[in-house]
Amino acid sequence: MADTYGKLFRITLFGESHSAAIGVVIDGVPAGISLDLDEIGREMSRRAPGKDAMSTPRKEADIPQIVSGFFEGKTTGTALCAIIENTNTRSGDYEPDLLRPAHADFTGKARYEGYNDYRGGGHFSGRLTAPLVFAGAVAKQFLAGCGVSVCAHLQSVADIFDEPFDACAPKMVEKTLSARELPVLDESVIEQMKQAILSAKADGDSVGGCVECAIVGLPVGVGSPFFESVESRLSSMLFSVPAVKGVEFGTGFAISKLRGSEANDSFYLDNGEIKTRTNHNGGLNGGITNGMPVIFRAAIKPTPSIAKEQMTVNIAEMKECSMRVHGRHDPCIAHRAVCVIEAAAAIVAADLLLEAKSYGK
Repeated sequence: MADTYGKLFRITLFGESHSAAIGVVIDGVPAGISLDLDEIGREMSRRAPGKDAMSTPRKEADIPQIVSGFFEGKTTGTALCAIIENTNTRSGDYEPDLLRPAHADFTGKARYEGYNDYRGGGHFSGRLTAPLVFAGAVAKQFLAGCGVSVCAHLQSVADIFDEPFDACAPKMVEKTLSARELPVLDESVIEQMKQAILSAKADGDSVGGCVECAIVGLPVGVGSPFFESVESRLSSMLFSVPAVKGVEFGTGFAISKLRGSEANDSFYLDNGEIKTRTNHNGGLNGGITNGMPVIFRAAIKPTPSIAKEQMTVNIAEMKECSMRVHGRHDPCIAHRAVCVIEAAAAIVAADLLLEAKSYGK
């Protein structure tokens, strides 16, 4: 089931970029949870396109319509389903015979024997992150009742970096971040990041970035070793987000440069609670939470849809040719991906927490 993720908090995505609607079915939402629809709308607006010169000019309201699993302000415990209409499509911008570099045009044709919907990337489109954000917003409200919070910031755009989270005590200021022009901790880097994005846009090109995320409040002992580790579960979901090309936890790849005496997070007692003085391992030992913040980063590639001329293959004629990608696209998707990464993390955290409750955590 390629479009379904989760064990107890289980989501299924459906729709294509230019279909009548996209949406999500969420199974396993506990009954009786009060959903703040205004808060869900705020989360959706963080991802919504067409808000400024740094985003695609395609404008979509992205207002989710909940069609089941919600009654008189509370979840019913049955499948929660929401749809989001596609209202601003331009399908004529897409040529089915020209394989866009770094897109799923070629692999999608091969996988689905040419029957895939190619318009706007079809089911492979970043447009499908809208229902993912809806599911994440629901998961966040469930997590809040369990004392768990999720927050992410734009760690970098191209080679311009925001300040990192304090790995042991990250600032969980999501609403403050989302109110800024770019969701960064250090406002002084906003203008540099903005100019890097707009400069790439002026060149008909794009830039990538990195998102850092923290999950705070998960109790000690959540997760399992080996194939069901928290890292494995999170990575599986994160690599399902279009454009994510790398994931690292804690100090990540840089931990390979440290000695064991530096990389090990020593334990200490804080008013009877066991904590670690550092958090190089990202709040995880043996694939299981140790009570410290779960810290990870996701690398977002440059938007593959660019106006520059590129070489490709005309698959109908089986000839090499040049092309320019038409349509409306983001010169950078990393800043819009911040809320998507949060949503992905919240979905996994909700699934892990429900599972942990089943074995007594």
